[in-house]
Amino acid sequence: MSSRDRFPRRAGHPFLTGARSIDTSQHEPLELSRRLGWVGAGAILAGSVIGTGIFLVPATIAREVGSFAWVLVVWLAGGLLSLAGALSYAELGAAFPHAGGEYVFLRRAYGPLWGFLYGWQQVVIGKTGSIASMATAFAIFVGFLWSDVKDDWIRIPLGFGVWALTGTQILALSAILGFTVVNYFGIGFGGAVQSFLTLLKVTAIVVLAALALGSEQGSWARLALTGDQFSLPSGGFAAFAAALSAALWAYDGWNNLTMIGSEIRDPERTIPRVLVLGLFFVMGVYLLANLAYFYVLPFATVSRSEHVAQEVASALFGPWGSTAITLAAIVSTLAALNGAVLTGSRIFYAMARDGLFFRVLARLSPAHRTPVNALLLQALFASLLVLIFGHAERAFERLFNYAIFGLWGFYGITAVAVIVLRMKAPDLPRPYHTVGYPWVPGIFAVVAGAFCASMVSRSPAETGIGMAFLATGIPFYLYFRRSLETPGDAKGKRWTGGRVKKS
Repeated sequence: MSSRDRFPRRAGHPFLTGARSIDTSQHEPLELSRRLGWVGAGAILAGSVIGTGIFLVPATIAREVGSFAWVLVVWLAGGLLSLAGALSYAELGAAFPHAGGEYVFLRRAYGPLWGFLYGWQQVVIGKTGSIASMATAFAIFVGFLWSDVKDDWIRIPLGFGVWALTGTQILALSAILGFTVVNYFGIGFGGAVQSFLTLLKVTAIVVLAALALGSEQGSWARLALTGDQFSLPSGGFAAFAAALSAALWAYDGWNNLTMIGSEIRDPERTIPRVLVLGLFFVMGVYLLANLAYFYVLPFATVSRSEHVAQEVASALFGPWGSTAITLAAIVSTLAALNGAVLTGSRIFYAMARDGLFFRVLARLSPAHRTPVNALLLQALFASLLVLIFGHAERAFERLFNYAIFGLWGFYGITAVAVIVLRMKAPDLPRPYHTVGYPWVPGIFAVVAGAFCASMVSRSPAETGIGMAFLATGIPFYLYFRRSLETPGDAKGKRWTGGRVKKS
């Protein structure tokens, strides 16, 4: 029998043209492969966290708190709070090293409805919104070098007006499509791209900081911590909370690692170690970058700056320095975007395998063991968000507000899941136990709730849209649950990624 007969061609799928597929009705279903070691896992964590934040938010934090001492306090507080979340997730990720991350944790702790709502939120709000915002940020950084990007590149007259696409939107859409294709070619290839981009951007940030601190154009006196700097910010607690929100956004993305638990080698040890050590590494990079910024530029200049890293590089090296750091920001954003695309699709895949989402999304590419349909759905929703929000003047801010609210709500209840599962499943094997339990997950959950309340007060329109889209998931959940329980062949069965198997 020829290989063509044994592996019939699967027609009709643009990514599988020419690929050989396996008849899953007569073979064991394809599974995600554990090909990612600690280096690749670390690159996904660092690359997902270190994105646009370190280039954009230092000025926001400085404006809110008013002194260098409080800037350091905010960055340390944001890092430690994120570490509290990572410590909580480390226990869950080691206990459930499967694809889907929070979807798996919430389903085990609270039941399928909460797992589904998290996954639905990722489709319509969280992950797709994050991907859209990062792709838009990439295009904005390109606009620093190419001013025409902000103009309308496509204008189509319609009966009620003109439909237009800016260069920013087109570049953002291209980035989403490009990294979707990259991650179709397997976790090994996607992880290698992530490692390369992460190495480039971390090197650029560290080199800039080292050159800045070693130059004579700055002043160590600007980094001196005096007693009057620790007086409360003029805006009080509200100012500190706003600054901390900006810092938490800069640290966001550490949870992505748990979404690819099925593809990490030795996950019981790798996931906790990478989560904890990776966040300490990120904290070090962020503090080093801030020292460099405030060493070179006066505090007032940093607080007014819209592009602080570019201004530091320009002060040190002239115009070419500003161009170089803009290129570094572009690479940094692309690394974060690649990490989001790679990890997000595994949520939709996991839901489909459990029968709680469209079953076609559980299909893996036979050639590369990647959830190709889940990747395509993710790219489609993220692209729609770019088309809907991306033409506005405040496109990046709107996309960010739309995405971040839902993310932090689920961060909080996931941290509480550590406590819930300790009570519900005390005998569950736990290769790692959260340090500081139960205070660490409890404090993180409280901060997550406060963060969400702050987002509602500051951006009620965007967060309201996000909540409305989340509510639309309930009818879909009822539909999928009913399909699992209908009489006949489907009753009592679950989807396992290539065939239906008895539960």
